Amino acid sequence: MPLLAPPAHERGVTTLTLDNPANRNALSAGLVREVSEALDVCAADDAVRAVVLTHTGNTFCAGADLTAPPDPHDLVALMRRVVALPKPVVARVTGHVRAGGLGLLGACDISVAGPESSFALTESRLGLAPAVISLPLLPRLDPRAAGRYYLTGERFGAAEAARIGLVSVAADEVDKALEPVLDGLRRASPQGLAASKELVTATVLRSFDSHAEDLIARSAALFASDDAREGMTAFLERRDPAWVL
Repeated sequence: MPLLAPPAHERGVTTLTLDNPANRNALSAGLVREVSEALDVCAADDAVRAVVLTHTGNTFCAGADLTAPPDPHDLVALMRRVVALPKPVVARVTGHVRAGGLGLLGACDISVAGPESSFALTESRLGLAPAVISLPLLPRLDPRAAGRYYLTGERFGAAEAARIGLVSVAADEVDKALEPVLDGLRRASPQGLAASKELVTATVLRSFDSHAEDLIARSAALFASDDAREGMTAFLERRDPAWVL
């Protein structure tokens, strides 16, 4: 069963929709593969000026699928693909984003979040850390906010997400807020978009090239730890982990 809805095309904009609401669009190995393949198709299609990444259900992405997690190298490759794609990738968020989902969101060039959206970096509560998703996040987030939300796992809303640089715009009407964004992309030349994106993503790509392997190794060590086993077991059993005071 496909985890990504069939792409929709309108005046040069291709919409890719994460479509596994029963699993809260968690990043399984299958979903990571399908999104990566769809982005490759968009990159090769001259008729595609920009990509919108959105979702069905009340969750944009719940993070890694703990029952069928992707290979960390594949997740890193997907996020880097979004950043390096020579066409803008715009996130349309009307639901919740958790943990690894913030890495996918942070890799997008422009993002609009609605009033029903919420965000949390919950890794510390599972005995983990936002390791590989730091590659697109840390170059873009307000450092003091990153320090807070990385450590506490607190939930925050769209206005705060915009304030700290996680999303571009917090809007009551997401599609209305997207209209001038997509109009601007349609008015730009493909060469102009690619060259401009290359400028604004250079720092993020350097983060991938310098730190990806170290963070993949760090993530793997954390996932293999006793704390992580307890954290993930507690999450799946819907109870507090043993360390909660």
